[in-house]
Order: sequence, then structure tokens, then C-alpha cells
Amino acid sequence: MKGYTDEQLVVSFRQGNDEAFDALLKRYESKIYSYIFYAVKNEEEANDLFQEVFMRVIATIKSGRYNEMNKFASWLMRITHNQVIDYHRQNRSAQILSNDETEADLFSDASIAVDENREREMIDQQTLSEIKQLITMLPQNQREVVLMRFYDELSFKEIAEKTGVSINTALGRMRYALINMRKLAQKYDVSLTF
Repeated sequence: MKGYTDEQLVVSFRQGNDEAFDALLKRYESKIYSYIFYAVKNEEEANDLFQEVFMRVIATIKSGRYNEMNKFASWLMRITHNQVIDYHRQNRSAQILSNDETEADLFSDASIAVDENREREMIDQQTLSEIKQLITMLPQNQREVVLMRFYDELSFKEIAEKTGVSINTALGRMRYALINMRKLAQKYDVSLTF
């Protein structure tokens, strides 16, 4: 798959070829992780953000919402950059402003207002949180496969080896996990697309 373009790998992954995603991951993991680590300067936080970036990439591609042909690298960097910005926003000390203490018009100052993109980012973060909750409701063997695949970013071959089952069993558990997550999402009114 080394000779494939990013777009060919994206299409192949969307069609169910997990090796195509593994190839994309290998192609960009060093660059993305380095960027994140440089920005947050904390290995644990960098690992968490790295996983969040690729969870978002997986969800967007699988949902069919990725449509930036010939721009995968810049799209991936934009997602990464937005995750880093969100991290810094969430972790800086909260500053509470009062209208009595400032001359600024808090309702019309564009630098303070929440714009449409930020609102979308907040919704995306909430959706990721809800998806994590759905994962905890899965049977143990399905939850294990989902976590290894999306958080540990293991291939199905690696998952099969770690869990002591065949690749087909690992794939079957993932299939049932996704079916169960869709059912749970409907039950709890959670959107599985970004």
C-alpha cells in the first residue's frame, strides 16, 4: 500500500480495508505526534490528543463526511491543530469576567464571542464523550476490541494475537460492537457522526 495516494487509502479504508488506515497512520503518525508533543510538552497528554485526532479521523471517514479530495494531509493537520487549540483552551486557568469590572462589551466583542466553528468543536467534543460512554456499555470482549483498535491503534492481526483469538473472531467482535453501539446510540439519542 506504500504506492497508494492518501485519497486511494481513504477510499479503501471507507470500503472496509483496515490495512489502508494502518498505512495512513504509519505515513503521518510521526509528524502528527511530534506536532502535538511540541505544542503540549507532556507525553501523556500528547498520546491522548494523538488518539483523539485519529478517532475523529476514523469517525469522519467512516461516516462518509470526509470530502476533501487531494487535501488529506492539510485536513489532518487542521484537525490536529484544532485539537491542540482545544487542549490549551480547556487547560488554561479560567478567567471570569464581570460586566462591572470591564469596559468591553462582552456580547458584541468578536474575540470573546463563541463562533460557529467553536460551537461545532464543542459539539464534536460532547459527541466523543458520549461515544466513550457507549463503549463502556459494550460486553467486555467487544469493548476490548474497540479500545485496542481505536485507542491503542492496533491492527486486527495484533488484536487477535493479544486476545488469543483468530482474526475472524476479532473482526466479528468489532462488527457486533459497532452494531451494538448503533443500537445504544439510538436508545440514548447519541449521534455517531461528526
